Amino acid sequence: MRGRALLLLVAAMTPVACQAAPADPAPPPATSSPPPAIVRSDGSSCPDHPTPACTGVLRGTELTKVALNTENVAFRVRTPGTVLDGVHVPGHLLIHADDVTVRNSVIDGDVINADGPQSFRFTITDSTVGTTGKCEPLPGIGHDKYKATRVLVQGHSDGFRVSGDDVEIRDSFVKLCSRPGDHSDGIQAYNGGKGLLFHHNTVDQRDAKDITAPIFLVDTKSRDVVVTDNLVMGGTYSIQVRNAGGKQVVRGNKLVDKSWVYGPVDSECGRTEWAGNELVIIDENYRVTSIVGPLACAGES
Repeated sequence: MRGRALLLLVAAMTPVACQAAPADPAPPPATSSPPPAIVRSDGSSCPDHPTPACTGVLRGTELTKVALNTENVAFRVRTPGTVLDGVHVPGHLLIHADDVTVRNSVIDGDVINADGPQSFRFTITDSTVGTTGKCEPLPGIGHDKYKATRVLVQGHSDGFRVSGDDVEIRDSFVKLCSRPGDHSDGIQAYNGGKGLLFHHNTVDQRDAKDITAPIFLVDTKSRDVVVTDNLVMGGTYSIQVRNAGGKQVVRGNKLVDKSWVYGPVDSECGRTEWAGNELVIIDENYRVTSIVGPLACAGES
C-alpha cells in the first residue's frame, strides 16, 4: 500500500516578527493587526488560536484513497519509515511500525499506535482526523511517542490520549462530541509517561454533553507536563492539571468565560507553575474579543 501514497511537498511559512518600538519618546505610530499565528502554504491562516480554517488537510488537496487491509475497518502500516502523504483512509489508521509520517491526509476514524504491549513513533501534520457524521468513542489520536501539528480532530469523544512518553501537540484544533455515558476530554493522560507538551491548541467542548474537561491531565504516572498558550472552552472543570511528577506548567492559557459546568479550574496549585492564564470572551471564529480578567488557580494547595 505504500506505493499508493501520494507524495507531496508541504512548505511551511513562518510569521514575520513585529518590529521593535522606536527609541524616541514620541508617541508610537498606529500599528496594524499582529501577524497571523499560523500561516500555511495553501494560504490558510489563523490570526489568533487554531481554528478549522488553519488546521487539517490543506485546501485543494487531491487525496488518494487507500484500501483498508485489516478486517475491513482499518489500514495498518507495518513498514518502518512509511510516509502517508495526501491519502484518505476510510476507516482507522493503525501505526504498527516506527518513524511513520502522516501529512496532508484525511483519516475517517482513529490514529492509534498501540499493538498490544508495543507502541511506535510517528508524526502527523496538516491532517484531518474524524468526520462530522458520527461520534467515535475512542481517542482521535494516541497513545505515546507522537508529535501532532496543525491537526483537526472532530467527531471524537476524546481528542488526544497520552499513555506513555514523548507526546508533543501543537497548533491543533479539537471539536468534541459525546455519546451517553462518555467522559469526553480534549486531552487525557491515562498511564501517562514523561515529557508532555500541549502548546497553542484550541479545544471546544461546548457541544458535548457527557464530559470531563478540555484539559484532563491528572494521572499519577505522568511526569513533566507543560500546558501553554491554549484556548479552551467547556467541561465540568475546564482545566485539570495535577498529580504529575517533575514539573507541572500551566501558563498563558485562555479559558472562555462561563463555559464550564462547575468551575473553571481544578488543579494542584501548590506545586504547579501557574502564570499568565486568563478568562476571555471570543467571537464565532474563536478570536479573542476581550479579556475578562486573570484566571486564578483553584483546587488543591
